Amino acid sequence: MTASFISGADWFDQLMPAGLPVPSALMLSGPGGSGKPLIGNVLVGSWLRQGGSVVFISLQYPDPSFIYTALKNVSGLDLDDFTGRFAFIELAPELEGLLEPQGNRIKANVVIPEVWDQALEKACSLVENQGPGILIFASAINLLLFSPTYGRRTLAKLKAMLGAEKPYTYLLAASTNAKAEEIAELEDLADHLIVTRSEHDPFRLFMRIERLSGSEFNPIEIQVPFKAGMLEDTKEIADHSRQRIIPLVSKI
Repeated sequence: MTASFISGADWFDQLMPAGLPVPSALMLSGPGGSGKPLIGNVLVGSWLRQGGSVVFISLQYPDPSFIYTALKNVSGLDLDDFTGRFAFIELAPELEGLLEPQGNRIKANVVIPEVWDQALEKACSLVENQGPGILIFASAINLLLFSPTYGRRTLAKLKAMLGAEKPYTYLLAASTNAKAEEIAELEDLADHLIVTRSEHDPFRLFMRIERLSGSEFNPIEIQVPFKAGMLEDTKEIADHSRQRIIPLVSKI
C-alpha cells in the first residue's frame, strides 16, 4: 500500500504538500556540484527521525565521515543517535565482489551489477524495517556507467529496478554533466523527478519538481536555503569524483 512521506522542511513541502508517495523511486538530477546530495540529506534526516532506516550508497564520498558531517550540517542530525537504522555500502573498485560487513559498513565493487544486488541485500538485512521503511540513498550513480565492461549492464540493472515493484524507497542522485543520455533514460523511468541547478557569484542552489507520480505538486522553482559554504563543499566533492573515481571505474 502506498503511503505519503512529509519531509517537515517548509521549503520542500511547499512543492509537494501532499507528501512523497512511498515506496517509490525519486530521482534528483542536475549538473555536478548543484547540491543534489544536500537535498537528499534533508529527506534522509526526516526519514530517520520518523522511524525509518537508510542504506547509503554514496559513490562520490571517499569515507562515511563525509556523510556524518553533511547530515549534521543540513539536518542537525547525529547519525550515532540512530544505531541499527543505517548502513553504508562503500565503493571498492579494487575488489572482485564484496567483503563481509564490518559493523554497518560493507565494502563492495558495486560497479558489477550482481555485486550491487548482493551488497544491497546484505545492507538491508543490517537495518530495521520500521516506520516509513528502508530508504536506499544512492548518489552519483552516473559514476557506475563509466565502466567499459559493466556500464551497459549497470544501466539495464538500474532501469529494471526503477520499473519493477519496489519493496523499498529509492532516492537516486545523478549528475547530468556526463552520461547525459543514459541518465535521461533513468529520469524517464523514475516515479518522481526533481531537477536542480546552481548559480555563482553568489553561489545559489535552485530546485523544482518535474514529475510526482500519484500526487499533486507545485511546479515552481525555488531557491534552496543552503549556505554558500555548504554548496562549495559539494562542488569540491563533485570534483573529487571526477578526478579520482572516474579513472578507477573506467578501468573495470
